[in-house]
Amino acid sequence: MHLSNIDAKFDGSLSFHKKADLRDVAPRGFYRSVFKQVLDVFLIVVTAPLTLPIIALLAMLVALNGGKPFYSQFRVGQNGKLFRMWKLRTMVRDAETRLAAHLDADPEAFREWTATQKLKNDPRITRFGRLLRKTSLDELPQLLNVLNGSMSLVGPRPMMVGQQCLYDGHSYYNLRPGITGLWQISDRNDCNFSDRVRFDDAYDKDVSLGTDLKIIAKTVSVVLRGTGY
Repeated sequence: MHLSNIDAKFDGSLSFHKKADLRDVAPRGFYRSVFKQVLDVFLIVVTAPLTLPIIALLAMLVALNGGKPFYSQFRVGQNGKLFRMWKLRTMVRDAETRLAAHLDADPEAFREWTATQKLKNDPRITRFGRLLRKTSLDELPQLLNVLNGSMSLVGPRPMMVGQQCLYDGHSYYNLRPGITGLWQISDRNDCNFSDRVRFDDAYDKDVSLGTDLKIIAKTVSVVLRGTGY
């Protein structure tokens, strides 16, 4: 990917994207452009009496293990705009140093990381963090991202800036990123980047109230089964 294909600008917000991707924008119906966000806010408000105490309890337990309970990272959102995404902290403090050393020492782990950007046996994850990731409860603070409009309950997973060259699909720029989506309820973590692109592009072509409610319902089942890592 050449620098000539990258458009970066800063005007109070930060946008970083491939120009070619943003020219292919899917049609926007009423649900997609208006009611989807209304539904997001409604569901968050209705479930707040349950989710807020859970987030508070989990944050306290993370803090007891040392360090700050919340973690944020810039991700690529709709129209290539960067936003700060929030999660409960699941990693040790020297996470990147440990990852680099692990990948250097273990060729199989390096191949796994290259293919999926994930590790089943990740040396960066704390004991409590493994439980949070297994149940996806570390994602709960992203409800704040949904409320401020940078994310949706359902959509493509938000990309890290350095991963843009791995995602060729247009859905990552057409839609607000989601806490859950098609690939999360289908193959969960057992799929590579090209598979995730196909799932997210398929969702981009079929955004509807029925699709979103079905994905949200299946997400509850996935969380209860604890198949994440």
